[in-house]
Amino acid sequence: MINVIDKFTDLLGKIISWLTVVMLLNVLIVVVARYFLGFGSIALQESVTYLHCAVFMLGLSYTLKHDGHVRVDILYRNYSNKNKAMVNFLGGLFFLVPLSILLFITSWDYVLASWSIRETSAENNGLPFVYLLKSLMLVMPLTLLIQGLVEILRNGVFIFKSLVSAQDSTKSTKESTM
Repeated sequence: MINVIDKFTDLLGKIISWLTVVMLLNVLIVVVARYFLGFGSIALQESVTYLHCAVFMLGLSYTLKHDGHVRVDILYRNYSNKNKAMVNFLGGLFFLVPLSILLFITSWDYVLASWSIRETSAENNGLPFVYLLKSLMLVMPLTLLIQGLVEILRNGVFIFKSLVSAQDSTKSTKESTM
């Protein structure tokens, strides 16, 4: 199951990387159209916002999987792999999981209200998919939670194996001194 989730997260990351290219092209088109051709498109400008939100909100789980989140690592960088795994395990368990659940729960009514009226852009020529954009407020904590649980499990297994191997080496040292 862990491999399936990791593959899904990597696939999501690849899709997001292409969304970044599409977003860049949209920005280029908006700038050229507005400043060189003299016309603009609200829908195209809003699409940049939609893509930007999708890249950041869907990219969180991919960034977590590849350990790319920013951390204050004054102490962390000097830790052993076992201590890093312990920090990641406890951080995931006590911060990531509750935060993901809280974000999901608090966003639920907001997203549901948007879907119930099929919320559209406030601009006349804007995109009519605001409710889809707001749905990312549920998808983001869900993908982050799933990948976070995988990382917690991965770090837990690493810690357990480290403890077992430390006990085995202590036991073999005691036996060899007898």
